[in-house]
Amino acid sequence: MLLVGQLWYKGDMAKYPIFLELSGRRVVVIGGGVVAARKAQVLLAAGARLVVVAERIDEMLTVLCRDNSAEIVKSKYAKSYLAEAVLVVAATNNSQLNKQIYRDCQELEVLCNVVDVPELCDFFVPAVVKRGDLQIAIGTEGQCPAYAGHLRKKLEGIFTEEHGEFLAELETIRKQIIQDVSDPADRKSLLGRLVAEKSFEYFVENGPSKWRTFADEVISSLPLSRQGEPL
Repeated sequence: MLLVGQLWYKGDMAKYPIFLELSGRRVVVIGGGVVAARKAQVLLAAGARLVVVAERIDEMLTVLCRDNSAEIVKSKYAKSYLAEAVLVVAATNNSQLNKQIYRDCQELEVLCNVVDVPELCDFFVPAVVKRGDLQIAIGTEGQCPAYAGHLRKKLEGIFTEEHGEFLAELETIRKQIIQDVSDPADRKSLLGRLVAEKSFEYFVENGPSKWRTFADEVISSLPLSRQGEPL
């Protein structure tokens, strides 16, 4: 990563994909228009402690903040508003201001995303398919978000609400396996069988209750001596 004219140049380095826990953490959105409202909505859904900074704020964004106890600061941008933020989204229509916000974030070591300006982004927001706790993120490193959106629509037709429900059942049975099966290799083998496509098909065809019985039978097929029981 190189510093060029006080702006970080990231070159061709690969990006590190993560799911970030934002619950209760300060996130600042600078801008008061439609784009800022769209970004704010997603951040609030992730549980962020949102602060919106703008001289003028659209009614839709005002209502969104009010209904979700987000802080609104009707003011010109100032670097001080970035204090203690985990990340910042710059969604203004002023390119010079956006560059200044990015510079300030670099100095403060706060992650920044300048909307629609990939070279001024420390992170990119992916297109997401969400089914319960199952999330599938599609990213293009900011090169063509529209293509990510296109792929999301295709994946939405493949992954259904049943995939999310299946995940919830898997989490319950996973905890049971961790508790009852002592050998890591056996745990891996059992979970491999339970997450397989045939297991999902059984879940879809027979419902959660019968699938839990099926899962119990799979676990019971392991010898007692390998289920954490004494020899």
